[in-house]
Amino acid sequence: MFPENLSTPDLTADLDPRFVFDFKAYDDLGPGQRWSTWLDIEPLSRGPEPRPDWVVTSQGAIDTDLGILKTGKEADVFLLDRTDPHDPAQSVVMAAKRYRSSEHRTFHRSATYTEGRSMKRSRDERALKRKSTFGREVAAAEWAISEWSALQRCWDLGLPVPYPVQIDGTEILMEWITVPGTDGDADDGPQTAPRLAQTRPDPVLLESYFEQLRSAMLALVQAGLVHGDLSAYNILAAGDRLVIIDLPQLVDLVGNAGGFDFLQRDCTNVCGWFERRGLAVDAHELFGDLVAHAF
Repeated sequence: MFPENLSTPDLTADLDPRFVFDFKAYDDLGPGQRWSTWLDIEPLSRGPEPRPDWVVTSQGAIDTDLGILKTGKEADVFLLDRTDPHDPAQSVVMAAKRYRSSEHRTFHRSATYTEGRSMKRSRDERALKRKSTFGREVAAAEWAISEWSALQRCWDLGLPVPYPVQIDGTEILMEWITVPGTDGDADDGPQTAPRLAQTRPDPVLLESYFEQLRSAMLALVQAGLVHGDLSAYNILAAGDRLVIIDLPQLVDLVGNAGGFDFLQRDCTNVCGWFERRGLAVDAHELFGDLVAHAF
């Protein structure tokens, strides 16, 4: 036994502070939650650097599904909150685009868009041609990879696209494009930016929108690329700026036999919408201008 007047020694007094840390326990995950997949993926599956400061990289972050944002022919877009419960500064809401399985996809135009592309594995290419079950799964993954590559390339070119955060299988996490709340009140929270087709801009903003879109299309063709499915339905109006979305079908202008046809169609779709809103633009003139700058 120790004498009663002997005090208990402080065992931490001589410890190196580098080996002392606070431990915080995390609660169990709830429905619709998962641990952040940021550290589970390869470095090349993460967005280009320098990354925006809102990207959450904490190992303790939790992903929470907030519901569906948009449905499409080949994929659905959800809102996903990624937050570290012990570090509120590490918190962001992103758009999660998830390509559907082969049984639930209705996208039938892929052959015309993928002409000129090559696959790394011949086994996958044979499966695609046979349209087997495995081939359909490969196709879903290929569309996700195609959009991921397109987003990265367009972001590096300085084009107005959402920042690509990461890809994991058939899921792409990207920047959520927003506008202020409907009442203009910060407390109302951000809202998803509307599609250009849903807007009625005044003449000055309408002209600005067209010039922004023309500049983006010009940058694309100068890089040898065409959106391939551009219209007012896959352009977001984030206040006074436009953001282009839905890029899995990005086409090589020269490598794809229909590259110039896709460009002509993009010009027709875009100019048709602006003409109906009262702006005097011409699809043939835009097409000629873009082609002149493509070489």
